[in-house]
Amino acid sequence: MPEETLKRFLERYPRLFVLTGAGCSTESGIPDYRDEEGAWKNAQPIQFRDFMTDPLRRARYWARSLIGWRHFGAARPNAAHASLAELERQGRIELLVTQNVDGLHQVAGSHRVVDLHGRLDAVRCMQCGDVRRRSALQPMLEALNPEWRHREAVTAPDGDALLVDVDFAGFKVPSCECCGGILKPDVVFFGENVPQDRVQAAYAGLGRADAMLVVGSSLMVYSGYRYARAAAERGLPIAAVNRGRTRADALLSFKVSRPCGETLSELASALACHLP
Repeated sequence: MPEETLKRFLERYPRLFVLTGAGCSTESGIPDYRDEEGAWKNAQPIQFRDFMTDPLRRARYWARSLIGWRHFGAARPNAAHASLAELERQGRIELLVTQNVDGLHQVAGSHRVVDLHGRLDAVRCMQCGDVRRRSALQPMLEALNPEWRHREAVTAPDGDALLVDVDFAGFKVPSCECCGGILKPDVVFFGENVPQDRVQAAYAGLGRADAMLVVGSSLMVYSGYRYARAAAERGLPIAAVNRGRTRADALLSFKVSRPCGETLSELASALACHLP
């Protein structure tokens, strides 16, 4: 059975480089981006250039975020996060690199984490660099736009909400209180580069590992796929827990096509029983 194969994989390779994606957080109520074939479920998320140069697109983002943050900010870790934290406590994880921006790995108790794409619970001024908590921005957004306070919409994967046929022209976007600059969630948007310190920290962790485990990621985005490719080039075995196709299927030793939480919970429990 694939689950037993995964257990033997971790017993044989005790220093894992783990890469997690949106499928790791779906059981926490945060939607994922792609279907099982790797195609977008909804429109592609906002591009960095559009956010920075188009005031209407920026208003659209923050209007959707005002609604979506209520749900996203209240999300809690699920069994997948808890199990990965347990595997770290067992000494089996060299480094966990996540493509998610929800911070749930740390809430669950993981410490050796690189947030590759940043964290949605922080907001950065693109002019002076001031950083503040996203939760502090919510009352500002609501005070400027009281008519939006009670709107409801379906939650989207990146912490906003799916609003269609809505006029965003009157939505007021707060500026940085320090310098008046543009405020942006402290995450990597499409079309924006991942900071090099995170890239190199992840490569360093991969260099110390003896195998790679992909959890809940299709690896369709290059920022994550490059680590699977680097692992393969170094001859490291790669396993995945993911429902559906991944960009790295040809590189995998095997794949477990089951829910992440259930699979990892069983795995962590089984391995705990065999600790010395």
